Parts: sequence; structure tokens; C-alpha cells
Amino acid sequence: MSQSQTNTASTSPDFVLTRVFDAPRELVWRAFTEPERMKEWWGPKEFSVVKSQMDLRPGGTYHYGMKAKSGAVMWGKMVFREIVPQQRIVFINSFSDEAGGTTRHPGHEKWPLEMFSIFTFEDAPGGKTKVTIRWQAHNASAEEQNMFDTSHDSMNQGWGGSLERLVAYLAKAQK
Repeated sequence: MSQSQTNTASTSPDFVLTRVFDAPRELVWRAFTEPERMKEWWGPKEFSVVKSQMDLRPGGTYHYGMKAKSGAVMWGKMVFREIVPQQRIVFINSFSDEAGGTTRHPGHEKWPLEMFSIFTFEDAPGGKTKVTIRWQAHNASAEEQNMFDTSHDSMNQGWGGSLERLVAYLAKAQK
């Protein structure tokens, strides 16, 4: 992490998740950076994406809506800070409203308002791709930081479900 990024991010231990996908880096990158592809896999297992709009550039956003089986829609957005094609995406992630305004987590008032996120993409042996997701609470109060620090297990489960959806999508996309 560069010094300027370290200065804006939390000093607590990051939440880090690494996964190797049986797909070439170009395809995995496209799955993370093309809104129509994101619509196919993004979000928890029981959700479907109802909006997927992306402006992939520093200062641009990805605004999305996910619908639960119950019919409730949860909104989120990413504000991109850095994009290095097929290598790295750096952004601030938050929950949002339908118009794209930043909001609190709909079920956890103590959840940090913003998350500093770094996704990296690397070649792995056998034509595979290693993706590392790194999250930090950003500009968090002590209470929000504590909520983040004690939620790593549930974040691992949530991300695990999303990444399982990505595995299925990548297998289908390569046929």
C-alpha cells in the first residue's frame, strides 16, 4: 500500500480474503469490471442484482441494487480511486439509497459508513487467477471499528457465498 493510502485507511488488521479461480485473469477482471457480468454473480447467494451501473474510472462509481427473496432491495456503491487494468481496483465501498446517496447498513447501525477496499488480480499456475480482497473500515468511530473487527467471520461467510456464485459464473462463461 502506498503511503498516501495508508494515511486514509484504518490501522487495524484488514479483512483479507484470497481465492484462486479456474479462469484466466482477463475473464476474472471482466467479471469484476463489466456491469452486465457483475449482475450475474455479485452479492450473497439468496440475492439477485436488479441494478448494475458502472463508470469504471478514478472518481467514477459502481451503483448496484440487490433484491432478496423477501423482495427487499439493498443498495450499494463503490467510488473508484485507482484502476490498474487486470491488476488492481481501489475504491471506497458503502451502502447507498436508490439514488446513490451514502447510507448506513440497513441492518447494523454500528457498521462503518465506508469501507476502504483493494482488489488485486494475479496470474496463478495453470492459467488460473488469484484474487485478493482487502477491506478496512474507513473513517470509522471506535464503535464502528469494533463492529468491523468482530465481524470478520460473518464477512468471510458473506464473501464466500458471493465468490461461489462467481465460480459458477466463470465456469459458464468459459463454455
